[in-house]
Amino acid sequence: MREYKSQEIRNIAVVGHGASGKTTLVDALAFVSGASRRHGSIKDGTTLTDTSPEEIAHGYSISLGCAHAEWRDTKINLLDTPGYADFAGDAIAGLVAADGALVTVGATGGVEVGTERMFREAVKRADPVLFVVAMMDKENADFDAAYASIKERLTSKVVPVEVPIGAGAGFKGVINLFTKKAHLFKPGTKAGEYEEGPIPASEQARFERYHAEMVEAIAATDDALLERFFNGEEIPGEEEMNAMKEAMKRAELFPLLACSSQLTWGVRTVLDFLVQLMPSAYEMEEIHALKGAEGARTVEIHPREGDPFTALVFKTTNENHVGEVSYFRTFSGTVANGAEVYNATRGAPEKLTHLAVPQGKERLEVTKLHPGDIGCVAKLRNTHTNDTLSTKEHPVRLPAIPFPDALVRFAIEATARADEEKLQLGLHRLHDEDPTIQTHFEPETHETIIEGLGERHLDVALARLKRQFGVEAKLRAPAIPYRETLLGNGEGQGRHKKQTGGKGQFGDCWIRIRPRPRGAGYEFIDQISGGVIPRQYIPAVDKGVQEAAERGVMAGYPVVDFAVECFDGSYHSVDSNEASFRMAGILAFKTIAPKCRPALLEPLMTLEVTTPDAYLGDVMGDLSGRRGHIAGTEPAPDGHGTVVKATVPMAELHLYATKLQSITHGHGSVRQRFEGFELMPHEAAAKVPVRGKGKEAEE
Repeated sequence: MREYKSQEIRNIAVVGHGASGKTTLVDALAFVSGASRRHGSIKDGTTLTDTSPEEIAHGYSISLGCAHAEWRDTKINLLDTPGYADFAGDAIAGLVAADGALVTVGATGGVEVGTERMFREAVKRADPVLFVVAMMDKENADFDAAYASIKERLTSKVVPVEVPIGAGAGFKGVINLFTKKAHLFKPGTKAGEYEEGPIPASEQARFERYHAEMVEAIAATDDALLERFFNGEEIPGEEEMNAMKEAMKRAELFPLLACSSQLTWGVRTVLDFLVQLMPSAYEMEEIHALKGAEGARTVEIHPREGDPFTALVFKTTNENHVGEVSYFRTFSGTVANGAEVYNATRGAPEKLTHLAVPQGKERLEVTKLHPGDIGCVAKLRNTHTNDTLSTKEHPVRLPAIPFPDALVRFAIEATARADEEKLQLGLHRLHDEDPTIQTHFEPETHETIIEGLGERHLDVALARLKRQFGVEAKLRAPAIPYRETLLGNGEGQGRHKKQTGGKGQFGDCWIRIRPRPRGAGYEFIDQISGGVIPRQYIPAVDKGVQEAAERGVMAGYPVVDFAVECFDGSYHSVDSNEASFRMAGILAFKTIAPKCRPALLEPLMTLEVTTPDAYLGDVMGDLSGRRGHIAGTEPAPDGHGTVVKATVPMAELHLYATKLQSITHGHGSVRQRFEGFELMPHEAAAKVPVRGKGKEAEE
């Protein structure tokens, strides 16, 4: 492969709903351009970018796939993103690494929820967007209906720049509205070859309608063109194309294409438009705010050859017999094979041996990469996703990829106890590859917790643990960290006396217990006077009380928010020691606390649920059914739907995100944070398992 400079590079994230044709389109773009030797299919599991056993088995993208096409002296880097919300982290990473988005819309289904989500993400990032109605050869394909759904659900600024001739089995060509020519496909063609000719008479009226719509839309974005348009002057196609490109940069227009990736029909035109309309890596000269590793100053990064090298690692994979492979987008400077670089995120040097560009699961070695290009390298020692590679002389840290927060959590354990160590190693490696998988150990419940974006996300994680690390694991609902508290006052004695024939043990204390406000915690008050308990033994009483409180009174959960006053006691000059007074503190608490009206506390979560207004009533009803308290509602910041603010017990929220997706048909989202503890209703408290017994308990 020859070297491509920034002006000759296009970085395109292919996004859309699951099964809308993204992976097949990427495969076709690479094949038609000649950059890939084989035209694969989802059915056969042979596509260029869906290469993992899990992707082949499920028939949809799970992780970000990287490929490229070479067309008209241009390298088009193609980032094939997953379409389902469970794998949205990789889709967002793809947009961060790209300079524009190609949004696929199924010709039979139109806009779906994943299309909405990724289109809005691209617009939020100020990326130019090009739409393509894919699968025009499928039965019931309808370009006009797909166009209408984009206009209704996404943006009124979409405008077709080509229209198909026929649909389904009758799909036979497209009309380029810029050149005013028809592309008629040759039956049996392998790489989308076509004959260019005049527009068929049967399509003339349709062409004129769409062409007039396109010209008017383009003219409206440029005052000079608008004046010529109103004067009846015909605007050359090249000027229309340039005006369209500039309008795309300002998010004023979103062009629409049509193709059949499986037949490769219309794919050549998609390649043409990617080269002509999408910005080059050099043109995307917006300022990237960075923090210098040597201080807190902000610097600007531009895609200039002579500037210091800077790149962001946006994807990490683990391959058998190879190890970790890091995929990165260069933002400034050039980098050569074998170069020494600096990981500014972790403060570690790295060497880029076997520098390559990705083509599906293959890696094509290159001697140099220019600013704006995408490359990969294996076996970096201490580099992971979201790390910045730069130079030691000019260390900078690029803004991190804003991965979404985890939505579901489970306790995870190895099926075989002997595999626990391998499980921990595997979970660590999974997080390095996919930062949206979070794991941590809960010391209170003695559980390893795994969090992800959905049940499907974690199911795939289990499959990868088994395949890559040989560990079979199982998931279960995590234990709820309940607390206990005391609502009443009490006082009494704790007396520990033990004689074993030699030196004995003796400790004696009197304590008072009273409740404290919620969240105030524990307080120990020393009211000993006259030396009835020696000073050195009083902390042991405190320690004993706390130790007993950790074991609970009602159901074995830690007791919180109470005060203990030690006001009297006695000791033995020979038999008393710290251990004896610790036992006295334990006995005192165990004797008095049950008389102080113990009660259970449950953890609460504050939720912000965003939902379309059509599902608002159902969402609020579901939250109320989970013993939730609705604090209020407000319009969503982006104008799409309503935000419901509520406080809900943690015990009622296991797999809530899954339920929300069901209620809102995939359009809802939720953010949650820990709020605090609150007294449980008696009927709910009666169902809480005793810690140390039952399914949820630990030893």
